[in-house]
Amino acid sequence: MEATAELSYALNTFYFLVCGALVMWMAAGFAMLEAGLVRSKNTTEILTKNIVLFAIACTMYMVVGYDIMYGGGILLDGLAADGVAGAEEPAGYAPSADFYFQVVFVATAMSIVSGAVAERMKLFAFLIFAVVMTAFIYPTEGGWTWGSKDVFGLYNLGDLGFVDFAGSGIVHMAGAAAGLAGVLAIGARKGKYGSDGSVNAMPGANMPLATLGTFILWMGWFGFNGGSVLATATVSDANAVAVVFLNTNAAASGGCIVALLVAKAMFGKADLTMALNGCLAGLVAITAGPDTPSPLMATIIGGLGGALVVGSIVTLDKLKIDDPVGAISVHGTVGLLGLLAVPFTNSDASISGQLIGGATIFGWVFVTSFVTFKLIGFVMPVRVSDEEEEMGSDIAECGLEAYPEFKA
Repeated sequence: MEATAELSYALNTFYFLVCGALVMWMAAGFAMLEAGLVRSKNTTEILTKNIVLFAIACTMYMVVGYDIMYGGGILLDGLAADGVAGAEEPAGYAPSADFYFQVVFVATAMSIVSGAVAERMKLFAFLIFAVVMTAFIYPTEGGWTWGSKDVFGLYNLGDLGFVDFAGSGIVHMAGAAAGLAGVLAIGARKGKYGSDGSVNAMPGANMPLATLGTFILWMGWFGFNGGSVLATATVSDANAVAVVFLNTNAAASGGCIVALLVAKAMFGKADLTMALNGCLAGLVAITAGPDTPSPLMATIIGGLGGALVVGSIVTLDKLKIDDPVGAISVHGTVGLLGLLAVPFTNSDASISGQLIGGATIFGWVFVTSFVTFKLIGFVMPVRVSDEEEEMGSDIAECGLEAYPEFKA
């Protein structure tokens, strides 16, 4: 390999690894966001879920998930000194860097589920689901998209005009579909909905933590979207990375502003939780196509996500779908919006392709996740008992309070 090619390979590999580390940092963002939005008596348990699910995702994707998604299993073939044995070496970066970047995306999808089922799902039932999700459910639909495999041997989503640059559908909507399946299988939190159709607020315990988590996610998203350029060693690649960073930031800003304004119009108050979810909605909305819009168009796409997430959260509550952190709305409803926005700025994508791709991803993940939750229920309790829910999962599941000086 000549010196110029070696330098390009080294720069691309280093960029990939740094972006992967930024995406891993998003795991801390999810942990802080969810810890802030649940009640104090469930904080330790939600933190335990977040750190253990990350470890499970990394292990199961190594054991079998990567092989299902791309081929070239790591565990079966062993690790080579220069990368992942069994996988074709990409032209511009180390194969092991590609695996590392992919595995943190898997963990991101699984993190979405933990917030949706918070405060009433048994810890070890959740962790068993995490094994299935990260080893089989996510890698299968990932193979139909980024892995260029056919859907049950019938068609390839990319051939239909499906484009998802960094995962509005493949990662975010998939995580939301699994979360929705869990919510429907487990049910709402005790006391959340009244018999008269009323919705009872259950405020989170720590808004500073939730805000910190949102800022961490916002920062980590630059690795999520920016790393998906897959290279940075040439002038054109560097320019592409800069555009993606710019548009990612613009969309988050637009989502935050619009969500706050919509919440003010609807509720008469400046709702911090809606502003936080608006930021995340803007990020999810732009993730399917941050490489092609102008900065103004990216801001508009993010703003549409911010408006949609407020309406979606309110609507799901009216339907008695209990999502304590708004994960289904942020990542699912807005994830679909992100997919549908791509054809307006990218001629390689089509509306029909985006709809078919979104329906395929959602249908697969929702059905397989719902079945998995039900099968786990035959083996062990999936939901905490009424007494444990009243006590809080911290004591019932972990035997440790997050805030021992205060009562829940």
